[in-house]
Amino acid sequence: MELAADFAFQPLDNDEGTAAPAAAPAAAGLGPLAGLAGNWSGQGFNAIWRPHTGASDHFLELNVTSDGIDLTAINGNIPNRGLVQGQIFFQGLTYLQQISDANVKVDGAPAGLHIEPGVWINVPPTTAPHEPATIARLASIPHGTTILLQGTATTAAGGPSIPDVSLTPFTIGHPNQTVDFAEQHLNQTTQFRTSGVGLTGITQAMLNNANSVLTRNPPNVATTTRLHVSSAAGTIVGGGTSNTAFLVGTKDGPNAHAAHVVATFWLQTLHGDTEPRRLQYSQTVLLNFAGLSWPHITVATLTKA
Repeated sequence: MELAADFAFQPLDNDEGTAAPAAAPAAAGLGPLAGLAGNWSGQGFNAIWRPHTGASDHFLELNVTSDGIDLTAINGNIPNRGLVQGQIFFQGLTYLQQISDANVKVDGAPAGLHIEPGVWINVPPTTAPHEPATIARLASIPHGTTILLQGTATTAAGGPSIPDVSLTPFTIGHPNQTVDFAEQHLNQTTQFRTSGVGLTGITQAMLNNANSVLTRNPPNVATTTRLHVSSAAGTIVGGGTSNTAFLVGTKDGPNAHAAHVVATFWLQTLHGDTEPRRLQYSQTVLLNFAGLSWPHITVATLTKA
C-alpha cells in the first residue's frame, strides 16, 4: 500500500533540474472510525443457508459463535492518485476477524467458521464524483469472495436502533417473493438443519429475527456511531462483490454466488466511559443458488479488551 511518504513530485522548478517534493494535503483522519482501533471479542450468532446435493438443495447451518476482531490504525496517510479531481488523502485501519463455533470443538479447540482480513477507510468528500464524506470496508474471504462495501457514518446520543432482519429466502431479484422452509422452524423435524449439540443456545426467536440477539439486556449507552456499508450503497458510485469461478458456476446456475452484502456496525460509548468499548454488528450476505437468494446473517456483540 502506498503511504504519504511516497511523495508526489511537482514539475521541475529550478536550474539544477531536480524535482521538489510536494507537501501532502491534509488527510481526512480516521474520523468516525477512530473508535474501532483495538482488540474486540464477544459472542454472536451465525445462520447460513448453504448448497446441498441429494434430497434437498439446501442446508441451514446455525452457530452460536465466539467472535474476535483486531483492528490497527495504518501508520500514515493513504494517497489516492486522481486525474479529474487530482489526488486525495485519507486514513484507515487494517483488521483481522476470526469466528468460531462456541458449541463444537475440533481437537479440543472451537471449530473455525470464518476468517477475514480487511481494511476500513475514511474517505473525505470528493468533487469528481460529487460524494459526501464516506467510509468503506474492503475484505477478502477465503471461500473465494472479495467485497468492497461503501456507506456513511452518523453519531447520535443514546443506544442503537437495531431493525429486524429476516432469514427467509426469496426469488432472485424479487425480495417480496419469499419462500418459507421447514428448516426455519425448530418445531419442525428436518435432516437439513444443524442438530444436536450444535443447537445449544439457539432459539426460535433467533431464527425469526437474528438481530434479537443484539437487543438483549441493553446497557446504558451515552452515544452511538452507526457505520452502515453496502456493496450497492444507494447513490454512491462503485462498490460490489467479486467471486471465484467455482462460486459463479456455469450456465446451469451458480454454486453459491455472493451477490450482495450489507452490514451495520454500532460503535457505542457507555455512560461513564470516555471512548467506545462496545461494538455490535449485523451483516447479511445474499448467496444466490437454486433460483433463490438465501440470506447469510452474522451478528455479534463485542467488547474492547
